[in-house]
Amino acid sequence: MNTAVTRRAAPPPRRNWRFRLRRDRSLLLMTVPAIVLVIAFNYAPLFGLVTAFQEYDPLVGVRYSEWVGLDQFSRLFDDPLFWGALKNTLYLSFVQLILFFPIPIALALLLNSVLSERLRNFIQSVVYLPHFFSWVLAVTIFQQMLGGAGALNQFLRSHDLGTWDVMTDPHTFALLVTSQAIWKEAGWGIIVFLAALAAINTEQYEAAAVDGAGRFRRMWHITLPGLRGVIVLMLVLRLGNALTVGFEQFLVQREAVGHDAADVLDTFSFYYGIATGNYSYGAAAGLFKSVISLLLIWGANRLAHAFGEDGLYRK
Repeated sequence: MNTAVTRRAAPPPRRNWRFRLRRDRSLLLMTVPAIVLVIAFNYAPLFGLVTAFQEYDPLVGVRYSEWVGLDQFSRLFDDPLFWGALKNTLYLSFVQLILFFPIPIALALLLNSVLSERLRNFIQSVVYLPHFFSWVLAVTIFQQMLGGAGALNQFLRSHDLGTWDVMTDPHTFALLVTSQAIWKEAGWGIIVFLAALAAINTEQYEAAAVDGAGRFRRMWHITLPGLRGVIVLMLVLRLGNALTVGFEQFLVQREAVGHDAADVLDTFSFYYGIATGNYSYGAAAGLFKSVISLLLIWGANRLAHAFGEDGLYRK
């Protein structure tokens, strides 16, 4: 009795790293400037964190400065100004997470529904533009609109309704900075979501429309599931960056509303560390923020895995 013998197809030969290096050398060369910038401004400064465990003296340098162990952290945790800055940071991060994070998703969905490509490109250009403004210019624009002599108060005075200087009101400062962040950065934040929307197979929409699904049901059952992985990834990154709520934005407005409302961890490190020459104290505050941010991004990534998403990396 004859038996048919099926042979498995031989796996393709594995190409070594030299071949891949030659093949991708042009792409690798394009990444060299970015790698140099990351090393220079993100990794090289990490060596300065050793000053958090010293009484750093710039005249003698890191090598000969006195080691004090955890004394800087003890001072930090006994400082009520530090806890006030931490409280402001967490509160402002929570407000921006609730109010700011959904805006780019909603804008991407709205732009994706615009049928005219010319109109869509025009709207994208308009909402992208504020991202390229400096925070000084962005705050100045809000000052002209909402400040004491701004357009809002001129309207209120002309109608005998009193005045309200939003730019100096510490009670509404969280909403003010969140509004500024939405105006400046929401348009730039939609880029990733628009790319994810472009990757969704349009045949799914056509099949759903044939089956009688309306616009809302197509969005709920096709669009949002297609965006879920990207939304989770951006949420993980957002949580990891939660303690960094914008140094320049708060630095420009700190004097107007007072340090009680505007001090966050970054401005605390600057004003009570670098500005006073107490570099080790500022480095200790910065190291504390970095460690907490690392724990936040690790926890958020584990939560993403629990919901079946990849997060920053797969298990």
